Amino acid sequence: MQDAYWVFLVLALTLAAFVWGRFRYDLVAMAALLACVLLGVVPADEAFSGFGHPAIITVAAVLVLSRGFEHSGVVDWIAEKTLKAGSQPIWQLAVLTTTVILLSAVMNNVGALALLLPVAVRVAREHGTSPSLLLMPLAFGSLLGGLITLIGTPPNIIISAFRASQGEGAFRMFDFAPVGGGVALAGLAFMVLVGWRLTPRRQGQASADELFETSAYLSELTVGEESKAAGWTLRQLREVCDEPVPVLGVVRDGEQLSGSRFFGTLRAGDIVLLEADPDDLKQLEDKAGLTIGAHDRDADGSDATEAPKLNTEDLQLVEAVVRTDSMMTRRTVSQLRLLDQHGLHLVAVSRDGTRLKQRLREVRFQPGDVLLLQGDENGLSESLAALGCLPLASRKLSLGRPRQLLLSVAIFAVAIGAMMFDLLPAAIALALAALVTLALGVLPLREGYDAIEGPVIVLLAAMLPVGTALETSGGAQMVADGMMALGSGWPPLATLVALFAITLLLSNVINNAAAALLMAPIAASLASGLGVSLDPFLMAVAVSASCAFLTPIGHQSNTLVMGPGGYHFRDYWKLGLPLSLVVMVTAIPLILLIWPLS
Repeated sequence: MQDAYWVFLVLALTLAAFVWGRFRYDLVAMAALLACVLLGVVPADEAFSGFGHPAIITVAAVLVLSRGFEHSGVVDWIAEKTLKAGSQPIWQLAVLTTTVILLSAVMNNVGALALLLPVAVRVAREHGTSPSLLLMPLAFGSLLGGLITLIGTPPNIIISAFRASQGEGAFRMFDFAPVGGGVALAGLAFMVLVGWRLTPRRQGQASADELFETSAYLSELTVGEESKAAGWTLRQLREVCDEPVPVLGVVRDGEQLSGSRFFGTLRAGDIVLLEADPDDLKQLEDKAGLTIGAHDRDADGSDATEAPKLNTEDLQLVEAVVRTDSMMTRRTVSQLRLLDQHGLHLVAVSRDGTRLKQRLREVRFQPGDVLLLQGDENGLSESLAALGCLPLASRKLSLGRPRQLLLSVAIFAVAIGAMMFDLLPAAIALALAALVTLALGVLPLREGYDAIEGPVIVLLAAMLPVGTALETSGGAQMVADGMMALGSGWPPLATLVALFAITLLLSNVINNAAAALLMAPIAASLASGLGVSLDPFLMAVAVSASCAFLTPIGHQSNTLVMGPGGYHFRDYWKLGLPLSLVVMVTAIPLILLIWPLS
């Protein structure tokens, strides 16, 4: 049993690292795998077998197909209809949450949320609804929707593959629907009828002007007749300070020009709009001869001309949220070379619904941060995608070509049909659908590769052998024996409830796929020890691993809405705890009805 203790040690350190969050979860998972190899509990020749596992291929194919839906215009068509939700917040909540549940059932749930998040923000702004009322239920809805089908969320794929490894055969596409669909409906009804009262009413990201107070943080500096800056380019002006300052625009003869479009030289009378702290302003005064806030005045001291009114559209400002897999995480502006490499000025940063007051060059970005950026609109979307940011500003919906839209749906429908009628295994059917999507040009090849989230693939591939080691070393049986000894005399139902609760709590602090990988062998050992069917225990793990409603770190969807909604850490359990209880109360009877213990 020594191997089991080594596995427990590695898993304990792995869980601690997941909770700490200092290192990204894929790095932690790979470290756990290599530690198990060095300790001899995972054979060296099987260390990387996870990368060829059907579950990994299935997840990768689903990510490609999800991006194909987006590129072909399928999701944009749905989003366009969603924008007509009406002016009543309850109707907006019901329509948006229902839409994200349906989308999450057939595509990656984080992708579904990312596509509807800008739509929800736009709906909130157009109708004066608090974004915090809509965004948390939207995130939770994306998790609930993933419960409905095999491909809705990685835990379902993992549980299906684990069942096949136990000689029971894999779960099929809609085997999860009776339980997952019932749970999703119960969760939706709770959030629309009751849960919205538990969400905080915060301004969140109602508008760039309100959150970031544009007029407050932009400084106006005038180029005088004797200014050294007369004849300078904006690049020369930026380099006057110790760190380059973002010049957002230039006002000349009453016309406001975006800094990204101003290629000439400054001249007397120009007004420069920039974001700078007092030290930078002092250097601009001393070294460039600019005058702060100077306007022509009448004899009585009043302004002879009205100060230029700032137009954020002319300044080409965009709000974006930092994704959990963003390259910006824990890095600064200078480390990212935001201006030189991506052509973006960082204007302001909001965290937890509040604009950060520290110097922008010192900010280390975190997932969920909301950024106010300026850049050339032609390359803005590409730059944000490269950085791993999701734009929040209202976007123009692109419906794509009708042929591509229909072709994308047809390819997916054929794959689903092949899975339903057992013509092809899920991994083969979905991989074939992804291949056809790329081959027919529905999705460009480069975007197909970009759609495959490397960190998620590495996490799953690394943790699969570790999960297997937990089972083969006897560790899973030890945990199961401990649970049965602790609840000696408990009926199987009580053990099932305990397994559900433990998995649910675990999924709130570590990745849901990792939670499923760790708990599946324990569920199998419990079922074997109790002499009951394996299926209800696996279904309990599948549902509970995907219901991380208590914390913003339990799932990427929760993290994505934290900044835009202006939520605090404590806000999640206020809605998440009663929703978790609703899920448990609904799921357990449905599991026992559809998948009996005997």
